[in-house]
Amino acid sequence: MKAKEIRALSVEEIATKTDDLRDELMRLRFQQVAGQLTDTSRLRVLRRQIARMETILNQKKQLAEQEG
Repeated sequence: MKAKEIRALSVEEIATKTDDLRDELMRLRFQQVAGQLTDTSRLRVLRRQIARMETILNQKKQLAEQEG
């Protein structure tokens, strides 16, 4: 997802999607350790997506604190 698409989501949706990505990352790590993972670049993509979502989530929370 692009940052623009993530910003259009609500805080709850971002948190849910982040949890889903973390679960997928954990499964891929297990596959990597077991030697079953063929596409190792997916790990990097997931880590970056999680970081992007966390950043936008924190920005939204800070904005809500400043307004409220």
